[in-house]
Amino acid sequence: MQTPQILIVEDEQVTRNTLKSIFEAEGYNVFEASDGDEMHQVLSNHHVHLVIMDINLPGKNGLLLARELREQGDMALMFLTGRDNEVDKILGLEIGADDYITKPFNPRELTIRARNLLTRALSSVNGSEEKRNVDVYTFNGWTLDINSRSLINPEGETFKLPRSEFRALLHFCENPGKIQTRAELLKKMTGRDLKPHDRTVDVTIRRIRKHFESHSDTPEIIATIHGEGYRFCGEIEEQ
Repeated sequence: MQTPQILIVEDEQVTRNTLKSIFEAEGYNVFEASDGDEMHQVLSNHHVHLVIMDINLPGKNGLLLARELREQGDMALMFLTGRDNEVDKILGLEIGADDYITKPFNPRELTIRARNLLTRALSSVNGSEEKRNVDVYTFNGWTLDINSRSLINPEGETFKLPRSEFRALLHFCENPGKIQTRAELLKKMTGRDLKPHDRTVDVTIRRIRKHFESHSDTPEIIATIHGEGYRFCGEIEEQ
């Protein structure tokens, strides 16, 4: 069984040491970085499954680094930061973070959330998501490529999807026409349970919709069912 590998990007030495001790006690391999340059150096030499990153960092902040991560890979990403306002959290999720935890944190909650993300990350590495009856879903001129985790528009442009967007859209394609509650979607996306005021699902759906909204002739693909959740309305082509 592959040992999970975590990268902690945190400029405060004491916090970094604490996190390293917590995750090494869980049996994980832990790498450290204090800024973006060190982060990229670690990523160039090791296959990391989960990045846990602060937002307040010297040089490029965590939000800018998250954008770079999403362009170069599909490892899971968790923000662990002292910035607890709603705007920062929504922005972090908009960029593609899989989870967002504020300091001070509960070590038990942190390890559980990290474990859920790692379970999904490792299952992807082992190819469990690729062992399906189909390799692509095609609907309304669009294509979801499962192997590359990409969305291809009617003109052939390819968009690499962050992990949470891919999981949500794949779940929709596998269950066309069925109403999906926020709790069901969050479980599929991150492996964690829905809590009050958690907007992760709504933010992810908004990001997915932006792709379709760029084409005025694309009908509504994901409909909001008020009081219940969301429903995929695309017309899936037979494989």
